[in-house]
Amino acid sequence: MRIHHLNCGCMCPLGGALYDGFSHGIKSHLVCHCLLIETDSHGLILVDTGFGLQDMRRPADRLTRFFRTLNNIQYRDELTAINQVQRLGFRAEDVRHIVLTHLDFDHAGGLTDFPHAQVHLMQQEIDTAEQRHSWLRRERYRPAQWSARSGWHGYQAAGERWFGFDAVNQLQGLPPEILLVPLPGHTLGHAGIAIRQPNGWLLHGGDAWFYRGELHQAQRHCTPGLRFYQWMMQADGAARRQNQQRLRELSLAHSNDITFFCSHDAQELQRLSPGFSID
Repeated sequence: MRIHHLNCGCMCPLGGALYDGFSHGIKSHLVCHCLLIETDSHGLILVDTGFGLQDMRRPADRLTRFFRTLNNIQYRDELTAINQVQRLGFRAEDVRHIVLTHLDFDHAGGLTDFPHAQVHLMQQEIDTAEQRHSWLRRERYRPAQWSARSGWHGYQAAGERWFGFDAVNQLQGLPPEILLVPLPGHTLGHAGIAIRQPNGWLLHGGDAWFYRGELHQAQRHCTPGLRFYQWMMQADGAARRQNQQRLRELSLAHSNDITFFCSHDAQELQRLSPGFSID
């Protein structure tokens, strides 16, 4: 498998380094870290989609005013997954599978750009997104991004465990090297995506953590802005904190075996994709 690290969205909330830990100005820089995986026999696989073309062109129809304002979303077609897939010489139809960490608006917006792809995620996330009974669920889950789709595959945790975590290791039509790792807390059906490579594992942690300082050291370090955002968005605070602590311990015990990255840390993306530059 060949893996491309993509930035499929840019958010610049006010706060600068109080959010991202490095910006010198008033605006911070958050990314939407997605993966495009080339395989020999399973076509292209996307891990998360970031924002889609319709999010960029008709944001008021697809995204709530609250999150458009709070996150200061940047509307740039070239950041969408479909544009980047095409720049790499592929077509939308070549993307046969999409694996989602969860269905938040900044992770699932590109689903409409790949109508032929099969979609894989935890069944709990599907069930939760369909029950938009609270203000937060109505703001974060945007049916315009995904309600007209078919080809859904929802999973329960089953199979061999992954470094002590529950895992789904039989994803329909996907190579066995790709696993769903349930990490509830940010949302009830949130999951990480683990990918086995010849030299070790990648773990796309989605929104299980937001800042590089939350792993790889015994004590959690997070900027005030992202600490608040995680608290505001959590569906189950106890589960989120527990899973983050377990991931922190895993990152310390297996730093040579697993490469960890989350969805929104621009410096993590820059480390894994040297061609990426922070605007």
